Amino acid sequence: MSFSKFSEFIPKSYLYLRSGYKLSTFKKDLLAGITVGIIALPLAMAFAIASGVPPERGLYTAVIAGFLISALGGSRIQIGGPTGAFVVIVYGIIQRTGYEGLCVSMVIAALLLVLLGVFRIGSWIKYVPHPLITGFTTGIALIIFSTQIKDFFGLQMGTPPAGFAEKWISYFHALPTFDPLTLSMAAGTLLIIILIRRFIPSLPWGISAIVLATLACALFHLPLETIQTRFGEIPRSLPMPSFPSFSILGGHFKEILVDGITIAFLGSIESLLSAVIGDGMIGGRHRSNCELIAQGIANFGSVIFGGIPATGALARTAANIKTGAQTPVAGMVHALVLFLILFCLAPVVSRIPLAALSAVLMMVSWNMSEISHFTRLLKAPIEDRIILLTAFLLTVFVDLTVAISVGMVLASFFFTHRMSQMSKAVSLSQIFQENQIDFPEKGDPDAISKKVVPKGVEVYEIQGPFFFGAANLLRDILTNMKAAPKVFILRMRSVPMIDASGMCGIEEFYRQCKKKNTVLLLSGVHGQTRQDLKKFGLVELIGEDKIFPHIDAALAAATGQIAM
Repeated sequence: MSFSKFSEFIPKSYLYLRSGYKLSTFKKDLLAGITVGIIALPLAMAFAIASGVPPERGLYTAVIAGFLISALGGSRIQIGGPTGAFVVIVYGIIQRTGYEGLCVSMVIAALLLVLLGVFRIGSWIKYVPHPLITGFTTGIALIIFSTQIKDFFGLQMGTPPAGFAEKWISYFHALPTFDPLTLSMAAGTLLIIILIRRFIPSLPWGISAIVLATLACALFHLPLETIQTRFGEIPRSLPMPSFPSFSILGGHFKEILVDGITIAFLGSIESLLSAVIGDGMIGGRHRSNCELIAQGIANFGSVIFGGIPATGALARTAANIKTGAQTPVAGMVHALVLFLILFCLAPVVSRIPLAALSAVLMMVSWNMSEISHFTRLLKAPIEDRIILLTAFLLTVFVDLTVAISVGMVLASFFFTHRMSQMSKAVSLSQIFQENQIDFPEKGDPDAISKKVVPKGVEVYEIQGPFFFGAANLLRDILTNMKAAPKVFILRMRSVPMIDASGMCGIEEFYRQCKKKNTVLLLSGVHGQTRQDLKKFGLVELIGEDKIFPHIDAALAAATGQIAM
């Protein structure tokens, strides 16, 4: 039995390690992995805190899911872990169903991701329109920014409301309670990040700013809220693996199922988008279906070890490439580095001030927002602008699930509308004077060159796809004619595809012709189109003798019908 058809499911790590992994390659992967691991440390904790869970859960996710995504994935440079895209979803799920509900949703998402890969749906992700992705990504960025206001200003208030507008109203009321010291630390950290990015771009800005902020907090004994004061000290090891309880499904089955589908959909988009952009940077090509299976397994592993949803992280993947990563080993090293930091430096990490983490997340949200790209898309065609703004506004003011659902429906309607505009029914009998049709292209067996269309014969051609968006093209043709022709030739050589609605349109038109005693002939019916008509029963209904591959035969048959 040949396994070549399953080769797309073989992880890239296996391929590179099998083909002779050199020491020189390992050195490059080691350096890249250490660098990306250090970069990922503050991001993993910050995303976890913003998602409403303790920071160690972000580290567990980066270690377990990050290792599995690199070890089993279809990209040689992909870095996986918790990302900003999931912050809004995870926070909402935890508010509704708690961490237990999140775990069950992740198990559902993991299963769906594996199935998407097994059934080779990875390539279908490209059909998600870019304005939709940009719209909800910018919306998520704004929401992440909004969640950091409390810690950035040190506001004395309870947990902010979940709603965007209500959240900002509560901030406005709590603004007089801001803490100058907390604000100074947050603003100082943000300034350090900006200066590093501007003048020392080779330096990891996140961890560098966090280290300086933590040192300042320790040296000057600043009374600021830290990870330890809010969440307790970070454990120095991974938790024992445990399987989530499904008892919560009894009262929340529908919403947990929807949450699982949302996590799987967003996770597949984020991971494959990151892999595609990474491919563009290295001139490579990832295996999308293998990557989806790895994402599913990684998310299941994250659940077992108390983590949160994971996917491909674009910023960390780009950093991995820029620091010289050659193979997936770099991603595995990045996960091991995070584990060593967790094991050796957990007490130090616990002293990181939350104000500094809020500054890091504000910079992350700015990077995610892609303001320049968002504004450029506002100059796109009106349909794309509607999708962009709808996805953005629904993400911010309603819900990410609603934003994606409505955005996809809108995109489908607009696509159908655009495609239907490409389809038309043209009267060939009226184009040329004296009922002569001239198609100058040479070598076309279906071309008419000065062929006279007999009186009493009408020739129409369907141009473009004949699908549900254009199925009514034939509906009013006979009604608008002064007198029904004796023979109606419907030319279909320019129909690249036909669906059930299009075939129903032809069937309806045939019955209209029959009522008016008009003989319907089909011309230019070839290959797959003819097979589709036959399966649908139209060949039998209209008659084999009235369906022709070329116009010459149809005109000859029409002449015979006129003479009868």
